Amino acid sequence: MKAFISKETLLEKLEDRNIRIVDCRFQLGNPNAGLAQYKENHLPGAVYFHLEKQLSGPVAEHGGRHPLPNIEDFKNTLEEAGISNKTIVVAYDGGEGSFAGRLWWLLKYVGHQECYLLDGGFSEWYASNFPVSNESLTYPQTSYEVYLNNDMVADMVDVRRAIAENISLIDSRDINRYLGVVEPIDKKAGHIPTAINKVWTEGFKDGRFKAKAEQEARFAEFKKDEPIIVYCGSGITATPNYIALKEAGFTNVKLYAGSFSDWISYPENKIVTSE
Repeated sequence: MKAFISKETLLEKLEDRNIRIVDCRFQLGNPNAGLAQYKENHLPGAVYFHLEKQLSGPVAEHGGRHPLPNIEDFKNTLEEAGISNKTIVVAYDGGEGSFAGRLWWLLKYVGHQECYLLDGGFSEWYASNFPVSNESLTYPQTSYEVYLNNDMVADMVDVRRAIAENISLIDSRDINRYLGVVEPIDKKAGHIPTAINKVWTEGFKDGRFKAKAEQEARFAEFKKDEPIIVYCGSGITATPNYIALKEAGFTNVKLYAGSFSDWISYPENKIVTSE
């Protein structure tokens, strides 16, 4: 699969100086946990990117709980990690796929060519007794040229238009949050009108991303060339569904970056609490 690299392949390439490994481990509700895990042990040579400091911008009235980072700031983050346009980037998290998926999506958004997710994440790597390190390395600063791919992202106005024009919306959250039965994070419960629920975790099996044919089956009711907008609570856990759709051959997929937490920041926007 184009977006993924196996732990065995990465093990063979650990000494490749053109590869930069990025640890994206994070815990929602415990923002210091990922960095603590990184300091304890991580893949050799890996740098750490914090979800809320490097991979998100500051929270404002609109934009959701994890707004996209300022592009100049993200550019600087890449340059300070020694990442150039020609660097091969491998992102990993604990195995959830969503935090590393955020970095993968951002890299594609700024036009990066070669970036991959470590299939199985740190948990599989560690369980295989593959090498780990507690050494934090720094790399010579690089220069990075941004080529924004605006076809990848949707905003609130795009979603309003999608509702009016019957463009497919996919809600990636747990079914009970989609239905508004529970809402542990956001101020309102329910989902965006017309959205269909496709829980992001259903794209995984035993900690690994499902094969292309299985992803195609998950989204069988959609046509591969039709426009689709995916969202979740704040734009993080929708990225595995975005990646799954692209891996399955869907060509016109966008991420609603602000997601439900942005949608509800506009009081006039309607919310649905049924199928």
